[in-house]
Amino acid sequence: MQTVTEKQSPQDSQNQRLDELLEQLMGMKGVKHALMAVEKRDGSFSWKGAKGIANPDGIPMEVDTPFWIASITKLYTASCILKLHETGRLSIDDLVMDYLPDSLLRGVHVISGDDYYDQLTIRHLLSHSSGIPDYLEVKPKGEKTIIDKALEGEDMAWSLEDSLEIIRKVNKPLFPPQNVSNSKYRIRYSDTNFQMLIAIIETVTNKTIDEVFREMLFQPLNLVNTFHPGSEPLEPIGPVATVWIEDTPFDNKPQAMRAFGDLNSTAQDLIKFMRALMNGEVFDKPETLQLMRGNWQTFGFGLSLLAPGWPIQYGLGMMRFQMPRLLAPFRPMPDVIGHTGAVGSWLFYCEKLDVIVTGTVSQVTAAPAPFKIVPKLLRVLEEMEGTSHQDR
Repeated sequence: MQTVTEKQSPQDSQNQRLDELLEQLMGMKGVKHALMAVEKRDGSFSWKGAKGIANPDGIPMEVDTPFWIASITKLYTASCILKLHETGRLSIDDLVMDYLPDSLLRGVHVISGDDYYDQLTIRHLLSHSSGIPDYLEVKPKGEKTIIDKALEGEDMAWSLEDSLEIIRKVNKPLFPPQNVSNSKYRIRYSDTNFQMLIAIIETVTNKTIDEVFREMLFQPLNLVNTFHPGSEPLEPIGPVATVWIEDTPFDNKPQAMRAFGDLNSTAQDLIKFMRALMNGEVFDKPETLQLMRGNWQTFGFGLSLLAPGWPIQYGLGMMRFQMPRLLAPFRPMPDVIGHTGAVGSWLFYCEKLDVIVTGTVSQVTAAPAPFKIVPKLLRVLEEMEGTSHQDR
């Protein structure tokens, strides 16, 4: 195991407890490696730990090993959409059909004979209130999901057209596009929404999503080790840690990894991005960040491995994780905002403790890892502060 501690607390027992949480991550089903990092927003405390093997050939996982961040990428996609919004190149209340062709959208959202494609807005996509199913979970009759096809067969790529055709074929929208002017409305997590947002970004900018991320985020924020699979980071870095589905490595499917649209990054770059977001360095206007973290809606109960459910809340491209008081009546967990990914990856900011936490286990079977470990991590950090939420 490699552990790096900078300006650490003199209480070695606290660092030992962080090491123990890393061990708990390693103990989860199917986990081959674990990485966890904690940093105060002002940089006064930083702890990073890594354990296990990064790849099947036995290369050790290091604290600076890049890894696939999965749906944490939605924070980056939403940031680009909102940057385009604040500069007037689009409005999040624009109709999706203003940017994507009718031929692509027709038949994707039909309920009782009514096609809702012409009522979908960019805000619906950002907030997961569109009612469009997740193409990754849809299983056409007599066929396999696209993930199963990619896992079991030859490496394959797919386009937005392919994703929407899967949705169109099954024709089972979850609900009509919601009235987002209401204080409460239905939401259901769907990767399809963000695939469509990527296409909108590319249409508005007339550039690839790679180019847009580089120009809007990577270069100005100095995210030198963040990059799409198949692309090069701004600065050279070693091999990316393997993604696992049980005991099967998935990143030997480079076309599929690329098709998801998600990024590779490092713990340090993720912390750097979240710090910039919270410090107001990503957007020109403070109210743009408030759009992202406002009007929280709660996901319903669900059994999906890929989709977060209750009690997770969602704003515009951002999650909020609050432990319900009934689950922690005597010592509530501080709120965190950020995002998780389906491979047990996470990036959160805790305003109460002014701390950024991130990590991964790169294992689909351990997707709930963030929601199991982050409350324990926050408890340790609270005690390191010398106070508890209960005392306050």
